Amino acid sequence: MSALPRISCVILCHNYGRYLDRAITSCLEQEPGNFVLHEVIVIDDGSSDETEEVCLRHEGDVKVIRRNQQGFGQSLTDAFHLSTGDWVAPLDADDWFHPSKLRTCAEAMTGGTLFIEHWENVVDSGGNPILKEPHPGGNTSTLVVHRDAALSLLPANNEIFFHALREAGRGIALRDPLTFYRVHPHSMTDRSTPGVSQDYRADVCIALSDRLRAMYAIPPAWASTRQLRRISWHFRALASGHRVESAMQREERVCAMLLIPGMLIGTLRAHGPIAPWLRSLSSTIAGRPLVRLTANQERQAHS
Repeated sequence: MSALPRISCVILCHNYGRYLDRAITSCLEQEPGNFVLHEVIVIDDGSSDETEEVCLRHEGDVKVIRRNQQGFGQSLTDAFHLSTGDWVAPLDADDWFHPSKLRTCAEAMTGGTLFIEHWENVVDSGGNPILKEPHPGGNTSTLVVHRDAALSLLPANNEIFFHALREAGRGIALRDPLTFYRVHPHSMTDRSTPGVSQDYRADVCIALSDRLRAMYAIPPAWASTRQLRRISWHFRALASGHRVESAMQREERVCAMLLIPGMLIGTLRAHGPIAPWLRSLSSTIAGRPLVRLTANQERQAHS
């Protein structure tokens, strides 16, 4: 029998001390299964609140890395550099895991799978449900990534970098809502200012596309050069889509129209589905931005 997968839970925290205890506890109180909880690490990225005190309450159960603030991207990168498990389950400190998360994800750690994502329950700052039904994930706290594969994509400035593994056919998506995703006024991502979130995502997609292009000469074990080219164009197309949405939210319709051809070119070179491009085209023709669920969540959290 092969050894059970060792999973490292790594909590990313900057001034989320008020939420941190629940995040830590959710890692330590996971249901048993065919995995080993190898370690729980808290990366305290220059917090000035009660984060240190909360960590001290869990002394002996968690490893704490405390340093001057270096930002989310560096913390996410360090989550993989500093952990030693086979798999890494990153967790934003304002979110928490369902007790069955690791057990359920461990069941999917078979074959060539290197990337696992799952759905989430969306809650407000007090932990109360915002949405009646679970919501698709893809963000930091809804991923479990094979560490060796992730290392080839570092440094990462956003969890979107690891989505490349899914696009290479090495991922699996579970519909189980295994994370409680907290939306609150102090969330890291600004979704209330028109275009800001979309521009940020576009920048991330371009950075990832450039990273993949740099890997063409010596491809990683999980993808061929041909796959890397296709995936790189996929994220180029996504970036254009985010730019279109940003322009529409800022009521810059002409700018959005000028971006549509680039999105189509990226889509065709990635051999991707045409539907996202058609939605963006329809949005610009109608003069209305696409409805974004995350924006609705943000408004509800602030109301």
